[in-house]
Amino acid sequence: MPFEPINSEPLEASRGALLAAGSQPGSAPTQRLSAVVDLPPTTEPGALEAFREGIRARALSLGFDECRFTTAAPPARGAYLERWLAAGRHGSMEWLARSREKRLDPGRVLPGARTVIVVAASYARPDTIMGRGGIGPEGVVARYARGVDYHRWMGQRLKALAAHLEAVGPPGTRALWYVDTGPLLERELAERAGVGFVGKHTQLVSRRWGNWLLLGAVLTTWALPPDLPEVNRCGRCTRCVQACPTGAIVAPFELDARLCISYLTIELRGSIPVELRPAIGNRIFGCDDCLAVCPWNRFAQTGHLMREFYRSDLEGPDLLELLNLDDQEFRRRFGTTPLARAKLSGLRRNVCVALGNVGDARCRPALEKAARDPDPVVAEHALWALQRLRERGF
Repeated sequence: MPFEPINSEPLEASRGALLAAGSQPGSAPTQRLSAVVDLPPTTEPGALEAFREGIRARALSLGFDECRFTTAAPPARGAYLERWLAAGRHGSMEWLARSREKRLDPGRVLPGARTVIVVAASYARPDTIMGRGGIGPEGVVARYARGVDYHRWMGQRLKALAAHLEAVGPPGTRALWYVDTGPLLERELAERAGVGFVGKHTQLVSRRWGNWLLLGAVLTTWALPPDLPEVNRCGRCTRCVQACPTGAIVAPFELDARLCISYLTIELRGSIPVELRPAIGNRIFGCDDCLAVCPWNRFAQTGHLMREFYRSDLEGPDLLELLNLDDQEFRRRFGTTPLARAKLSGLRRNVCVALGNVGDARCRPALEKAARDPDPVVAEHALWALQRLRERGF
């Protein structure tokens, strides 16, 4: 999933105001702008809460597993974002720097924003990777990517939720939705809304859903009562920090994206640093290691939507088959999945690294062919994989 440059140390700033609100815990954007909208002063007591619960019910009826509310106040971790960017820990993801002013204030994203509605869909599933009897070794795809691209199906439902808001809200109500593509610090907003807490791996952890949540957000000019925020519940646990294969979690609550396997196999274009390749193992798109070891996963439940959009063929794909893909076959197999983001060149590059790490003598002919590939990135990684096989006795 796209990176969110936040320090995730437990929130303290602004929490008092949210708690004082007395709210109770609950179970490609539209281009519209507006001024602040509040309900008329004659609104009956409890009416705002009733509207909020009606919106929550609508979100759950659309298939989301969580829907919670927070204010559109600026995030408390803005200063860390500035330091994170200044240190270059975002790597080549320059869009994070370009949009930092908006990330520091939701009101710059939607002028007059008063409320942020955070929805979540669980992608938790039993770990069902099994041998398929293919022609070569298998690769690992991050769990969230084993299905139809979530931007598609979450976006359709967020669009419907935003339309519902504008229909039932006061005159002039506007709503703007995003599926983790907008300039928002979604995990901090999710923590503030009570969906979960940001763990030491900088990812969101839910007491109900574990680490396996996809997030979306709707900003609105309608001022609705916020839910109670979540508090950090990591305690002394550091399993996620210890589990990272490349040491990308450089300290609790601090991630250097340049070292993260998800960044290396998805966002990075060009050559993967040689010193990091062995640690990638057979991961060809993303990495779940820091998520998978979290003790809160014992409470994880299978979500409603992912069952419909799951792709079992993305469990343990055959690496040699993937290395031989052409552009047409790549688009046919993966064009509607998150793997399309890596592009054919990036996926074949990742496959070469994986074959070097887990392949055997059967892989040599395919890698020798790839070493002559007109794509210089693929060819360079295939040559590395051949050398790696020799070092491993193949």
